[in-house]
Amino acid sequence: MHSEFDVVIPARNEAASLGPLLKKLKSLYPQAGVIVVNDGSTDTTAEVCVENGVTLINHPYSMGNGAAIKSGARAAQTATIVFMDADGQHRPEDIQRLLDKLDQGFDMAVGAREDTSQASLGRGIANSLYNRLASIMTGYKIHDLTSGFRAVRTRHFRKFLYLLPNGFSYPTTSTMAFFRSGLPVGYIPILAGQREGKSHIKLLKDGIRFLVIILKIGALFSPMRFFLPISLTLFLLSAGYYTYTYILWERLTNMSAILFLSGLFTFLIGIVSEQISSLHYKNADDDMRRTVRRPPDSHT
Repeated sequence: MHSEFDVVIPARNEAASLGPLLKKLKSLYPQAGVIVVNDGSTDTTAEVCVENGVTLINHPYSMGNGAAIKSGARAAQTATIVFMDADGQHRPEDIQRLLDKLDQGFDMAVGAREDTSQASLGRGIANSLYNRLASIMTGYKIHDLTSGFRAVRTRHFRKFLYLLPNGFSYPTTSTMAFFRSGLPVGYIPILAGQREGKSHIKLLKDGIRFLVIILKIGALFSPMRFFLPISLTLFLLSAGYYTYTYILWERLTNMSAILFLSGLFTFLIGIVSEQISSLHYKNADDDMRRTVRRPPDSHT
């Protein structure tokens, strides 16, 4: 049982669901700190927080879900942070299960939504696609890339704040950053409830943005997994087209040369990107070395 942890809740116009959530958190985890980041709400979200005696951080205007997460992470005072939504989808009772997962040696524990918990069939299919792509990029099985319900080691999470976008994709970025840094990520199955009010996520617009972010993160965190298949495809096209034109005209065409050079340049970009990518994790590696305790010298 964790004696101390902080719960960070980003909220924008969530007054209706926030009140019951805060009361339940206070009842179940009186030892926990609760930080609500009011992301430019125009309803009574701030008043609800004051009434329930939680720590309130106000953004003067809506800066985005990711920006709210970063504000809450900076304000946390404990070694463990639990992130959850304010819309009633996440059950406070499941927090202890996330913390238990951390106690098993994981540095991030994620609440992976069951298939029946997806908001719609379209979102379920989209999330399944994101999970598969991200698993390929990282080389690890990712059960729920976009879940906002997770517990993390504060010291590790803060190292990647500068990478987190201000929009809705902080779960995507943080998950892949932890995997790339060699920080273990575990999952627990959860049943997410129906959210109160209207979702701020637009399926088509944010879905395309999530896809672009996965590709960006793949290029940043696992460059060779991203660039190598592209360069190999270009090389194969070059070889195939050269074989075709040689059989017909017995010569090397400009297109074959362009495809070959494109494959070569893409491969070289991947090598350089891999070296640059490693610089993002220098601090994480140093921190992990500091946490490894050497056994005391034995004297006989």
